[in-house]
Amino acid sequence: MLRLVPFVALMFFINYLDRTAIGFAAPNGMNRDLGLSAAQFGFASGVFFIGYILLEVPSNLALHKIGARRWLARIMVTWGIVAVLFTFVQSYTQLSWLRFGLGVAEAGFFPGAILFLSLWVPSRYRSRVLGLFYLAQPLTTVVGAPLAGWLIGHDGVFFALEGWRFMFLGVGVPAIAVGVIAWFYLADSPAKATWLTPAERDWLTNELQAEQPAQKEHHDLRKAFTSGRVWTLSLIYFGFIYGLYALAFFLPTIIAGFQEQYDTKFGLVEKGLITAIPYLPAALALFLATRHATRHGVKTGHIAIPAVTGAISIPLALFAGSPALTVVMITITACSIFAALPNFWTVPTQFLTGAAAAAGIALINTMGNVAGFAAPYVTGWLADANGGDYKVAFFAVGGFMMLSAVLMLALSRRDRVAVAARVPAPAGH
Repeated sequence: MLRLVPFVALMFFINYLDRTAIGFAAPNGMNRDLGLSAAQFGFASGVFFIGYILLEVPSNLALHKIGARRWLARIMVTWGIVAVLFTFVQSYTQLSWLRFGLGVAEAGFFPGAILFLSLWVPSRYRSRVLGLFYLAQPLTTVVGAPLAGWLIGHDGVFFALEGWRFMFLGVGVPAIAVGVIAWFYLADSPAKATWLTPAERDWLTNELQAEQPAQKEHHDLRKAFTSGRVWTLSLIYFGFIYGLYALAFFLPTIIAGFQEQYDTKFGLVEKGLITAIPYLPAALALFLATRHATRHGVKTGHIAIPAVTGAISIPLALFAGSPALTVVMITITACSIFAALPNFWTVPTQFLTGAAAAAGIALINTMGNVAGFAAPYVTGWLADANGGDYKVAFFAVGGFMMLSAVLMLALSRRDRVAVAARVPAPAGH
């Protein structure tokens, strides 16, 4: 945990910052300079996920075959190069193609990181470790939003770049540097970890091998694509990610709109700090939820209850009537999403292993990336269709999160029925 989780979380931090940096750039000069409507911005934000989707499963299978160390390092360096190119974008068309290319470059990173950690961690520790890894995502906004505001504030200071262009440069270069370090720092498996003692390597390897026959059902690659449980989990994940990216891409724009709506004035760093507010409590909620799941086991409620809470809170945010109450409702939504996600990812690894695990995790994450495309595009389109009002768009977000809750409850009920059918009735009944 000390050796791997902080470093892989740092990789995830940079990953999420680079893919959502466009949300900080939009209200701070990019949309104006490139002449983007809300729908065009939504499409450019979401087309990232088309590139990601096309190569998601092949990338994760390549990681399984080639090894996580080399493949994750390659992914980071590649996406870092593409991220830097955003500094020089001149049109909506160029922006869209670069976002598509960034998705191609990043394809496989997140499911690859999940798979990588699952290959190191026995199941009884997995919820805790994935929770610590997932902390990087809300903390990306806590740290990244003020950082982005600070970088954007240096308009014309470096190389005569507009502030939003300098911001893209500042968040792209670290991906290249950390990718190079990852090549030398990571190890593909406990057996190859020179920083463990022989006794530690043997213990961890034996623990992981002992779990394989006891808890895994599917090793065959084809089972991952034909499993009803995998497809149901994919739809559940869709709802959560739809909510996550609707917030990530449009929250800075909504906060910028407070100035006109409530006759307030915020500076660039202040906007960044307000954007970060929901994500610090979300990080705490994530930590407490995974801690509870580690102690008591992952239950249906760890996923379904946050989905219902988020489904109700997100549409209410735009009826709040004040900036403070709006941010409170959005904070509840962010807490709900992040409390559920790390516990959700313990479920697929309970019944998939080997190539099936690589493909199944990638397939589930692919559905999340479909949501990543749909959320910003549909949100922007609905906002344009309603004269810039986001209420209808956020009701759609709530509907998809409620669908996640319903499907999780249905999956849990189906599994209970299946288990009951396999257990013989006691004598005399």
